[in-house]
Amino acid sequence: MAWGKLAAQCALAGALVIGLGAHAWAETMVVRATGPSAAAYKPGSKLADGGSLVLKAGDVVTLLDAKGTRTLRGPGSFGVTASASAAPANSVTLSALLDTKRVRRARTGAVRGGLGDAPAAPPRRPNLWMVDIAQSGTLCIADPAAVRLWRADTAKPATVRISGEGVQATANFGAGESVAAWPAAAPVREGAAYRLSDGARAADVRFTLVGAVSPGLDGVASSLLAHQCAAQLDLLVETAALKDGPARN
Repeated sequence: MAWGKLAAQCALAGALVIGLGAHAWAETMVVRATGPSAAAYKPGSKLADGGSLVLKAGDVVTLLDAKGTRTLRGPGSFGVTASASAAPANSVTLSALLDTKRVRRARTGAVRGGLGDAPAAPPRRPNLWMVDIAQSGTLCIADPAAVRLWRADTAKPATVRISGEGVQATANFGAGESVAAWPAAAPVREGAAYRLSDGARAADVRFTLVGAVSPGLDGVASSLLAHQCAAQLDLLVETAALKDGPARN
């Protein structure tokens, strides 16, 4: 099943999940902060609606609320609450990103542009819980039975060798496929560490099991922050970015 079709099937469920978050949580969460004021805006902290942030030159703070994420860049004073004109992130895309169950049946093909088309943006994992074969780091896993491998370059068939925890296993991608099954021979358990190699590149991943994740963007972000799953948090922030451009003073 193509990922686009899968995403469409998830749209209603995703809208309900995101809507639940909007009703159950009225605060805004800091998810990233760098610069001279970073100590005052620690990731995971909540900011009351109606307040403001006073940032210095060099400050960059990313906020997440029920609508999505936005990044503030100092210097300046910024409202905590997103403007009423801010368009929420695409609910279909977010639903597919956060889904923990249907990913186990996903098969994604290559996407090709027409002759003369503008260069496409680099592909991103369509699901938060997939393992990017080119990305090292700690990976949060919500459902060990649903783990899948993902690759950006689908032009050729590829075999990924997985080693660690006393096992050697392989996973295969067909030409045009970006998703492959995680081999059963390599257990997905807390703390398990593996090296992935397709011959051209290698990545080292360590699994941490997070169990059931609270609904809504805030629940997912809190879990990723608590377990230091930085790459997945970055993917969530990018995918959930509000569509009104950079925040204004």
